[in-house]
Amino acid sequence: MKIQVRGNRLEVTEALQDYVEKKIGRLEKFFHDASGHAVHVTLSVVKSKDLHVVEVTLPFNGLVIRAEERSPDMYASIDAVSDKLETQIKKHKDKINQRMQQEGIHTLFKEMEAVPTPAVADDEDEIVRVKRFAIKPMPLDEAVLQLDLLGHDFFVFSNAETQEVNVVYKRKDGQLGLIEPTFA
Repeated sequence: MKIQVRGNRLEVTEALQDYVEKKIGRLEKFFHDASGHAVHVTLSVVKSKDLHVVEVTLPFNGLVIRAEERSPDMYASIDAVSDKLETQIKKHKDKINQRMQQEGIHTLFKEMEAVPTPAVADDEDEIVRVKRFAIKPMPLDEAVLQLDLLGHDFFVFSNAETQEVNVVYKRKDGQLGLIEPTFA
């Protein structure tokens, strides 16, 4: 696994780099072949709240595992995000393996490109970040799995049945919702 660490308004010291590689690198044991995969780690500090933030994204073909942790200590945030990722992987490992076997894929994950692109913000802009990622056709149950793996409130995907872009989301009542486009 190639671990790419970058600092957002923070200098990544050799000690931080080594610690991230040690903690995130241990996740490699969950993958059959992770040697060619890149893991993106962003370290930042929110000075107004004295929080150290660690964001980790593991993009693989059809799956993106993501976690974020905040604490007053950078090393504690790294520990917590590593534990959170391990818990997510363990929780979904059987589902993911079963899906991969159904699709005839022998490895746990294959590489996928998901590159976030930050937007240039003006004082008048409401959009503070833009993300671009490859959308592959998938059934609804796989989109729900991705929603859980990412830990987000919604997930945009191409519905394999309808070939339309859909959004699966978590409702306030804890249930899931699906947005399907209709054209007037």
